[in-house]
Amino acid sequence: MARPVKKQPEQWKKEILDAAKVLFLSKGYEETAITDIMELAGGAKGMFYRFFQSKEELMHALGDQMFLENNPFEAVRGRSDLNGLQKIREVLALDRADEEREEINTQAVSILKDPRILAAAVEANRRILTPLWFELIEEGRRDGSIQTEYAKELSELLPLVNFWLLPSVFPADAEEIQRKCRFIAEVLSTMGLPVIEDEMYGRTERIFERV
Repeated sequence: MARPVKKQPEQWKKEILDAAKVLFLSKGYEETAITDIMELAGGAKGMFYRFFQSKEELMHALGDQMFLENNPFEAVRGRSDLNGLQKIREVLALDRADEEREEINTQAVSILKDPRILAAAVEANRRILTPLWFELIEEGRRDGSIQTEYAKELSELLPLVNFWLLPSVFPADAEEIQRKCRFIAEVLSTMGLPVIEDEMYGRTERIFERV
């Protein structure tokens, strides 16, 4: 009788993340227990703690995995039919269109109350997104579609905007959130990035209602 093939650690980690994604999308984050995840992944509960300290840490890792699997920046990088500003708008449109990641990100809002998770999320956004934003802003400066002297500053600001809009991080009511959106739109437009569209307001309202 053939011996079962032993799974490598990275395979286990991916299967745990994939199981969590299925359950979070079907049952919701709050209603899913670690035992549920490991039952679907086909492993003992102890295997979970080889990779993650908590369900919150797994949720954070899942968000990163889903972004890397469907990275909107990679989708526009080689497109010669778009200038830099159009690529930025397309990135935002593709991001909104990813319904599964949008749902996971909305569910993840509650875990950002944990300072450790919030710090990890901010660091991940800074490390991953800042260079990607900078690349597109610089491309827009070269082709003339973006007029700004603050490419570096804008590329550092953009990954932080979502955190500022979250009422679980910066308490605010619906009216205050909308005022923040108008402020961001005006600031970015003044800095040469007219990229905030009306849909962003509706998107923020939906997140606010869920939170």
